[in-house]
Amino acid sequence: MENFVNWLNDIIWSPALIYLCLGTGLFYSIATRFLQVRHMKDIIPLIFKGGKSEAGISSFQALSLALSGRVGTGNIAGVATAIAFGGPGAVFWMWAIAFLGAGSAFVEAALGQVYKVKQNGQFRGGPAYYIEKGLKLKWYAVLFAIVTVIATGVLLPGVQANSIASAVENAFSIKPWITGLVIIVCLAIIIFGGVKRIARVAEFVVPFMALGYIIVALIITFINISALPGVIKLIFSSAFGADAAFGGILGAAISWGVKRGIYSNEAGQGTAPHAAAAAEVSHPAKQGIVQAFSVYIDTLFVCSATAFMILITGMYNVKPDENTVLVNTLGDVEPGPIFTQRAVESVFPSFGAPFVAIALLFFAFTTIMAYYYMAETNLAYINQKTRRVWTEFVLKIAFLGMTFYGTVKTAKLAWAMGDIGVGSMAWLNIIAILLLTKPALKVLKDYEAQKKDGKDPVFDPVKIGLKDADFWEKEYTYIEEEKTG
Repeated sequence: MENFVNWLNDIIWSPALIYLCLGTGLFYSIATRFLQVRHMKDIIPLIFKGGKSEAGISSFQALSLALSGRVGTGNIAGVATAIAFGGPGAVFWMWAIAFLGAGSAFVEAALGQVYKVKQNGQFRGGPAYYIEKGLKLKWYAVLFAIVTVIATGVLLPGVQANSIASAVENAFSIKPWITGLVIIVCLAIIIFGGVKRIARVAEFVVPFMALGYIIVALIITFINISALPGVIKLIFSSAFGADAAFGGILGAAISWGVKRGIYSNEAGQGTAPHAAAAAEVSHPAKQGIVQAFSVYIDTLFVCSATAFMILITGMYNVKPDENTVLVNTLGDVEPGPIFTQRAVESVFPSFGAPFVAIALLFFAFTTIMAYYYMAETNLAYINQKTRRVWTEFVLKIAFLGMTFYGTVKTAKLAWAMGDIGVGSMAWLNIIAILLLTKPALKVLKDYEAQKKDGKDPVFDPVKIGLKDADFWEKEYTYIEEEKTG
């Protein structure tokens, strides 16, 4: 089983996908004239502007829901494994894919809004919907939906659960199966309550958990401030093979940095558009800009916090041997949350392991919640003609089962299965958004034109020549007319 998973993972995560992700991010950054920089001033108003309804959630809730998917075990365990297998230079490539990926994140989130629908009383959207409506490729849309149900409903929850169990066992000596039972009980209470409950939990938990984690990282950095210039130099020099010790693993730095960067920030992967589509906004570009910023929060803030804690305390735990292969220098410890726990412990004895375990518990748990929402949304797409309630129940049970299974399987297998899920979705979604470049750029141009005229942008797909944006053509126009009388 493990050999097959590793073989399939190597095929999916070939260099072709690495460079496709980097190339797509660079292309959209240039095509949008680096909107991730130009529209920074719009971020805060857009996050807190706009309401919510019976069908949709607020922009802030959509941001929190998307961040709950982005900010997870990849921010703690993922950064540690990237450094372990790719060296300190992997951190630079995580930053690079975050900056460039913000352009991809805008496009996929805006498309999610353009082609969203109101289904069973709530907004639904995502790659399956914009593939069908924008590309007119029903088979491709169904394929993406099936892959996403498998990825987010079966393959990915185990990674998050495994990291929680590992960190909790290291900090509190609690057996993984006990942690697994607690996780699935809490999870069941939330996912059986629907998307509104998931959004409410995310809205409350995500901002506090991220802020608390960053504050601790800043304290550790300031305590070791004299080492900061050397750490920054090491990141950049090893990123380009200029560092003598890590010069022979440039390919590993790029590969692991991009792979773990995408796993963490999810830009281009096709997960965030599900949350973006659920937001109640007047123009798709608004949610696109918000989601572009969420990539920064995930990688430039939270992932960087982990990276600096590990590197500045000297706990990056790897050195090249004579064959330029990275080996663990802390004994028989699997790369993951334990690395981060030891980094914090080196400054705050007896505090690091429990703190990282609790942080990871919140990070990973909210990500598991987001995964369920994505799986449910794609199941709803498959069932949009006929609602099969029993399939939703089966998904919930299977999801809870795989979450529990993840707590007791090996970390290596859990990550490999998760990488297959991430990579499969990324291949399908990136190809789709590249084919939908024209409508995405029309949306941005329309938004910027209205802003230039001093207006609060309102989306009219007919005006800019977009077809099959049914909600915006019919229902949104009707709602606005009702509001104005």
